[in-house]
Amino acid sequence: MTDPAALAARYLETWNETDPARRRALLAATFTEDARYRDPLMAGEGHDGLDALIGAVQARFPGLRFRLAGRPDGYGDRLRFSWALAPEGGEGVVEGTDFAILDDGRLAEVTGFLDRVPA
Repeated sequence: MTDPAALAARYLETWNETDPARRRALLAATFTEDARYRDPLMAGEGHDGLDALIGAVQARFPGLRFRLAGRPDGYGDRLRFSWALAPEGGEGVVEGTDFAILDDGRLAEVTGFLDRVPA
């Protein structure tokens, strides 16, 4: 298995990247071509769909960044990690836990659970 902490960090780096060209490069390096993401509020697939989701989250929460919360864990082709979306140095506005299935060291499917969401 790919190092769980490194892969989770790269995943969050992709969600934090605001430069479109750099984000597309991170998507290609981190996710399979047909990767799928879903959580209770949104879903998307493929690099185009994921790029649109990330852009929508960045537009909804400008200036906030994703950071790891706790230690990522992995087993075989599975990855689990928690995160917080927060202002620099501040408390998480949105928090969650994601579970992923890997394919050859890249994310093929991610299911997000939202643990804390603003009213």
